[in-house]
Amino acid sequence: MIESSSDGRPRGALTVRVIAMPADTNANGDIFGGWVLSRMDQAGGIAAVERAKGRVVTIAIEAMTFIRPVKVGDVLEVYSQLEKVGRTSMKIHIEAWARRFMTHHHEKVTDANFTFVAIDDTGRPRPIPQERMEA
Repeated sequence: MIESSSDGRPRGALTVRVIAMPADTNANGDIFGGWVLSRMDQAGGIAAVERAKGRVVTIAIEAMTFIRPVKVGDVLEVYSQLEKVGRTSMKIHIEAWARRFMTHHHEKVTDANFTFVAIDDTGRPRPIPQERMEA
């Protein structure tokens, strides 16, 4: 598991926020891990598209460990932080946190590093534009 910020708060910017609904549960009433993973991939995709200035694809997800379950009524908050930019790929740290229904207690659910590749209209890797330095 990758650590959160040293003050126990999420790392990165709030990118996706969604409520967990009954249709997203397994037989035990917990939200499917795949549902959480999908929201994390969405958040990473948003951050990657903004940085790459265009189309991207997910190519890798480093190991995820689910720390706590997400329950119906919880608000899932997904945070993203750009970690590294290469020529055609980038690594984005993604954290999922649950804001618990009724209590509003905020706790980390899982995290992972996602790798995205910028692609062109034909689906081939393309260079990620350099960031311009402000004068």
